[in-house]
Amino acid sequence: MTQRGRATRPTGRPRGAAGPRGGDLAARRDRLRAVIEPVVNDAGYDLEDLSVSRAGRRHVVRVMVDTDGGIDLDAVAVVSRAVSAALDAAEETGGDIVAGEYQLEVSSPGVDRPLTLPRHWRRNVGRLVKVTARGAAALPGQRGEQPAGDRQLTGRVVAADDEGVHLETDDGRAAWAYAQLGPGRVQIEFTRLAELGEPDDEFDDADDSDEIDDSDDIDDEDDVEDEER
Repeated sequence: MTQRGRATRPTGRPRGAAGPRGGDLAARRDRLRAVIEPVVNDAGYDLEDLSVSRAGRRHVVRVMVDTDGGIDLDAVAVVSRAVSAALDAAEETGGDIVAGEYQLEVSSPGVDRPLTLPRHWRRNVGRLVKVTARGAAALPGQRGEQPAGDRQLTGRVVAADDEGVHLETDDGRAAWAYAQLGPGRVQIEFTRLAELGEPDDEFDDADDSDEIDDSDDIDDEDDVEDEER
């Protein structure tokens, strides 16, 4: 099974002024995306999430990437180096991408990442998920009339394409369009993992990460601002 993790790199150059704070985080994120997304795509991965927040005297740039079949620690490290080089090059030619010093964190999605896009469902074929069926009058296989409303549905993903997903529930197999479903959540099945003889490292969500601990450089916890996504 693919091992997932995170690579953390202190990067950026010290500057005399840390730049404006607070409301410009969204603008910084847009500048970062314009630089980072092409690098991630060229490496053969999808940019799943990008956020920038302030911690003490620096910013923290978090980049989440994934691909079919998952991404291992070595690949995460390669992407981290490529993104870091691209940001340095962009700053050399276009000025500050992130004002002041920043720390770059590149990771792969953990099991708690919601399934919101067709590729998320496709990458979790075979897994048990919980999802809200929106406005379902009666779920497939259920008898009798029931009032319309959102219903919690738990089933195994047996197939997924660009249009929808097939779920196997206790009531049988049924096809659902993505518009009918809310975000899906993968359910951890420790018994199933034991039966398959698979390690549960994947569910540690980056506990075994290739990480550089420079927490001493990030201080003043009261100065941490909320992330914008």
